[in-house]
Amino acid sequence: MTEPKTTTLYEAIGGDPIVRALTQRFYALMDSLPEAARCRAIHPPDLTGSEEKFYEYLTGWLGGPPGPPIYVQKRGHPMLRRRHFIAGIGPAERDEWLLCFTRALEETVLDPDLRGIILEPITRLADHMQNKE
Repeated sequence: MTEPKTTTLYEAIGGDPIVRALTQRFYALMDSLPEAARCRAIHPPDLTGSEEKFYEYLTGWLGGPPGPPIYVQKRGHPMLRRRHFIAGIGPAERDEWLLCFTRALEETVLDPDLRGIILEPITRLADHMQNKE
């Protein structure tokens, strides 16, 4: 008897190409949308490193590929709030970050049910990252 296979979100959305496209589009939007200017301002001038870290984090968070998460292997425990505490993240920055993420998600993940499954905890995470009023 074989055990049922569990599908991760990573697999369900299309794996590495989709996670890469999502993170690339997210940072392209952050870098270009006037309505994301405050969020963009708390990031370094060159977004390459931020994009790679977010790609590594999302890859693990979404459940793939097998093995230890890439982010953890390279950088240790995410400790996201602690790592972001140097940036003033208020409601405006949080909302702008979510705007960019939501648009990138809509453009790269075709299934609306999967987008909803991803967006709900990402929204809670964004709320948790806020460190100023």
